[in-house]
Amino acid sequence: MSRHLCSKCQFPASHCLCGHVEKVDCETHLIILQHPSEVKHAKNSVRLLPLSLPNIQIVVGESEADFVELRAWLITQKKPIYLLYPSDSSRDISETQATENAILIVLDGTWRKAHKMLMLNPWLLAFTHLSITPDRPSNYKIRKASRSDSLSSLEAAAFGIKTLEPMVNISPLLNLFDAMIAQQLAAMPANVRKRYR
Repeated sequence: MSRHLCSKCQFPASHCLCGHVEKVDCETHLIILQHPSEVKHAKNSVRLLPLSLPNIQIVVGESEADFVELRAWLITQKKPIYLLYPSDSSRDISETQATENAILIVLDGTWRKAHKMLMLNPWLLAFTHLSITPDRPSNYKIRKASRSDSLSSLEAAAFGIKTLEPMVNISPLLNLFDAMIAQQLAAMPANVRKRYR
């Protein structure tokens, strides 16, 4: 039997997050390339982003064929385009000149799947690669990561937007993310919850 979902946030009605949603006023156009395995993942942070951000596009896929329409659209854009990914050629995002009129691409998936997406889509190599050096540990307590510097896709996108637009307040995004985590932890049996503390 399926659970009743909130029509706005698409979370179960018993865990509705609408009361935590605040809009973020920013100009950056955020594009999430989401691996198919993340779409229905209960701990996926990307589904929170459209609740607060005005300029967001989520494209699900893995191979080059999945992103044909997106590539055609990107070619027509006159804005700076950045890929948030820690490749060998990436530079720290803090060294990037602030710009309100940019496109920021984020790969959503595990490290292994995100790397595979990059390898299957060599057209992404044409964009400037940016990386983030977190000044604090990720608050993604409910999901295990293989790297100590791992961030959720939401955190990476939020910090990326903040760097490109220093005047933007990203607290609503991070607060919404924290609310989701708190709800997920509260819903876990006590013995399971201990593993994530």
